[in-house]
Amino acid sequence: MAPERPGAVAPSDGVAIEFQDVGKRFGKHADPVLDGVTLRIGAGEIVGVIGPSGAGKSTLARLINGLERPTSGRVLVHGRDHGGAREKELNALRTQIGMIFQQFNLFNSRTVEGNVGFGLQVAGVPAARRRERVAELLEFVGIADKAKAWPAALSGGQKQRVGIARALATSPSILIADEATSALDPQTTTDTLELLRRINSDLGTTIVVITHEMDVVREVCSRVAVLSGGRLVDHGDVYDVFDRPNSEVTRGLVRHAVAGTPDEKRLAVLRDRHPGRLVTVDIRDTPDQLDLPALAVRHGAAASVIHGGIVDLGGRPFGALTYELTGDPAGVTEVLAGSRSAAGVVVHEAVAS
Repeated sequence: MAPERPGAVAPSDGVAIEFQDVGKRFGKHADPVLDGVTLRIGAGEIVGVIGPSGAGKSTLARLINGLERPTSGRVLVHGRDHGGAREKELNALRTQIGMIFQQFNLFNSRTVEGNVGFGLQVAGVPAARRRERVAELLEFVGIADKAKAWPAALSGGQKQRVGIARALATSPSILIADEATSALDPQTTTDTLELLRRINSDLGTTIVVITHEMDVVREVCSRVAVLSGGRLVDHGDVYDVFDRPNSEVTRGLVRHAVAGTPDEKRLAVLRDRHPGRLVTVDIRDTPDQLDLPALAVRHGAAASVIHGGIVDLGGRPFGALTYELTGDPAGVTEVLAGSRSAAGVVVHEAVAS
């Protein structure tokens, strides 16, 4: 049984969260933690906020739920600026924003059902309704059999599921996952991301994923915002940002997540192992994608994959393959000539013997 959908929120033209030229400093003369950030997050989106340590990611999350206030600019949640809101108004706002943490933040003195129901208890929800809601949530996240267990008896993945259930208790319209997979093993990370996808698709919850892992963005997000030194250096559709990064920070993150053109060190290794001519082809979802093996066959040559990989980005292929061209020398020359003008192709120069 799926937990109830988020409650009604103020209309905001489909925008759940908006940063308008936001700056944040901790101290009058301190360097800015965030500097001129302008960003819109649509209702019902899963958006990744990524960047290196110290980029301002967690501060951005705390601005959304009102735990911090901007030094300059405005932060709007469902069209409402809470920069000058009183504590009572902020508490009402926070019931619409669920938080999932890296270190789970469970109460060791409470059982699983006690942890999940804590926020409802504080909100004054009657005991009978509270028990019903907790049961719904534990069923939804797949740990109904752990209701009476203590946190110490749970695996990391089970603890994270408790944290997710607790975050959903008040039926928030926005869910912030702050490095929620950093402490998990690869399989548990995959399971957690699948659960976030389900929350988004079944409940329509807007999800903001704070992470330093581009693999997480690739797996679960439709849009991404890249922070560096407190500034927004890239943002947009995940596929577009991967394909055309605007900053060196983004290019570095993409290189770690997806195979691309081999660097000089890797290229030297490939040349040692493969004496033929080497060509790297970007794999994209485009009608003019170069089919290098077919081109090679037409000219009496052969193209063999020796490096690279392809991933799925929202159902679209993305990656790069490096080929070794062998066969008739004249045919190889024709293939190289036909490849040089194609988009997304790097013909690696031959090494003088």
